[in-house]
Amino acid sequence: MVSNLLEADVERVLDAAFVGNDEEVVVVDPSAETIASLIEAATTREDLPPMSMLATDSELASVMDDFLAASTAADLVADETLGIRLLPDDVDNALFVSPSKLVVLVSADERVAALSTDDDEFVTEVFETNRASFEDAAEYDLRTPAISRVRETMAAEIDEATRDDFDALLASVEAARGSDVIDEVTASLLVAAKNDVLLYDISKWGEDVGIASKATFSRTKTRLEDAGLVDTEKVPIDVGRPRLRLKLGDERLRGVDAAGLADVATEMLPSRS
Repeated sequence: MVSNLLEADVERVLDAAFVGNDEEVVVVDPSAETIASLIEAATTREDLPPMSMLATDSELASVMDDFLAASTAADLVADETLGIRLLPDDVDNALFVSPSKLVVLVSADERVAALSTDDDEFVTEVFETNRASFEDAAEYDLRTPAISRVRETMAAEIDEATRDDFDALLASVEAARGSDVIDEVTASLLVAAKNDVLLYDISKWGEDVGIASKATFSRTKTRLEDAGLVDTEKVPIDVGRPRLRLKLGDERLRGVDAAGLADVATEMLPSRS
């Protein structure tokens, strides 16, 4: 049987296309928008089978440049809910294929059209071919740490209040569809300043967890100081040079929640694009 689906987003295509008990779905050549939608669907739903994704490096990079998307994908990979490998050759159409159904996607404007079939012999052949291609493909090097590890270690090594502010600030930036001025290092330093954390502690944590090097934290701290967002005060230690405690700089930042912190910082920091 062949049928046409016309849906407003990828998740609805998933609902229409895979409502059975398939053990796996292979996704071939998804767009950046589809990759982002699949990551979100895999984290918010429990009725989807594991996905094996074959995607181009350029489409993956455009999604994984966003810390929250990349770190969430890293969690899914660690849980074996999602596999990501590089598409070795160009294909004519993006497709989803499981052992029971094949769906070919065509995107236009804000809608997704799909041609589907559940012809057993044809679907089996396409699934096995693309499953073999996935097994043979090079793994995508996802360098971003899993978001669960980021949260757990920040709570343990810094404190839970800073972790909660970090979550809230990232959620605020994500709700605004990303920010080209607030990345994961900037967010870490802003919430550290909000909670009077030592620069040494937040930068060591960030390097250990895999967010960025201490040098990157130091450069970003200087950028925030120059913009008036962050101040520092010296904290004497028994041996060696004093350490620096991060403090919020501009008066507008004091007493606001993490979402307000993100809003003010976005206004004050110059775009890096």
